[in-house]
Amino acid sequence: MSPVNGQDHHSAPAIAAAAVNPADIRGAAGSQFAPAELKELIAHLEVPFDPCYIYWRVMHVSRNGLLRGLVIPYADQRAYTDRLNQLVTPAGWSRKYTVHTSANFQRGKDDKTVAKVFVTCELSIFGVGSHSATGEEWADDDNAGTSAEAQAFKRSCSCFGLGRYLYYFEGIWVDLDERKRPQSVPQLPGWATPQGWMKGLRPPNASLENNFVAGEQSSNRTPTDSQTLIAEIEGMAEVVGKSLYRGLLRDVAKVWNPRDIRQIEVLQKVHEHMCGAQRGVRRLERALDGTGPEVLTGILKGLGMDSLKRVTGLDMLKRVVLAAESLAPRKT
Repeated sequence: MSPVNGQDHHSAPAIAAAAVNPADIRGAAGSQFAPAELKELIAHLEVPFDPCYIYWRVMHVSRNGLLRGLVIPYADQRAYTDRLNQLVTPAGWSRKYTVHTSANFQRGKDDKTVAKVFVTCELSIFGVGSHSATGEEWADDDNAGTSAEAQAFKRSCSCFGLGRYLYYFEGIWVDLDERKRPQSVPQLPGWATPQGWMKGLRPPNASLENNFVAGEQSSNRTPTDSQTLIAEIEGMAEVVGKSLYRGLLRDVAKVWNPRDIRQIEVLQKVHEHMCGAQRGVRRLERALDGTGPEVLTGILKGLGMDSLKRVTGLDMLKRVVLAAESLAPRKT
């Protein structure tokens, strides 16, 4: 079974890059890659990690008594470092961190004002180039520095394609036990395994032109009972944000609270729109990882908005997402 929430791997040896054969790739410090070698290196970096090295994190829990949680997969940063070591040797890459704290932010879940720790990681692969990314965590977290550092490192790796496939998961709802842990973990789709990736499978929502709602293949299956629908809709409130959440309830169902919806068909429609909003938010996050968060201000200004709080519908969200994706670096 795949690990959950940081649980130790009991039977796995040191994390390695499964299904990757780097025999023909050079990576000594200072060496230059020929175009064919560079293409091969990037292709190997993009290969998913073996499923036995994937953890599952519970991101959100339903609020109406049903123990259901939204889980997403992630890999320990050792999987990233081992992949780099295998492909270009420890001498073929380096990373550099800078740390700073911010002014206080208002934390939405409890309206508490807390400072944030920001860590920037500059990752260099010799003969290829450098990318930097920033991770953040609330300063009152005992592991704030470690968490922000790992986030920054993995985000900078994704700029080279390493681990980027994990960004295409929007979350899967599963049953939780009494300690709010998944009773079982989802099975990874074929495209998220080394074998499937090597066969040419790719994320169904990787295209720029995917719909946010109808017609898009998704790991979210629409439940058929009211209580589960309500629980999952409420569980997505924090993901999509208060303004968009309330806007979708208003536009789709003419209510402010999903518990006020009596028709199962309307609940299912709201659920589909919430899943679409969730996918849009994840796509926006991926795009901003590539462009940097500062471009969002200009995008919103160009669309006549001063804040993401003005985004209250899928059409507006899609315009923001597509604008951000158009500015993000394209993979070659």
